[in-house]
Amino acid sequence: MKKEEQEPKYGKFVEGADQLSLGISIVVAVLLGIGAGILMRKYLGYEWLFWLGVFWGVSAAILNIRRAYVKQKAELDQLKDDPRYKHYNQIDDDDDEDEKY
Repeated sequence: MKKEEQEPKYGKFVEGADQLSLGISIVVAVLLGIGAGILMRKYLGYEWLFWLGVFWGVSAAILNIRRAYVKQKAELDQLKDDPRYKHYNQIDDDDDEDEKY
């Protein structure tokens, strides 16, 4: 195997850190939004600006979750064509409707 084809030495650690970063990015996005809301309320004097900052933070967290979902879905779609996973067929749930428990 050539050096270019080998997996990086710390590849698993980087992959784990990438998955862990989703949780961290959610918390950071909400905290940054709250911080921005507090600063805007303090300097501009409008109470509702705090809630605008909270909304921005929660929106950023939701966008981070969506971005991670799209990335994971793309990786899963690549596995569908992998010959190693061809024997894992999708289970048909239509047969379960006829069974009585």
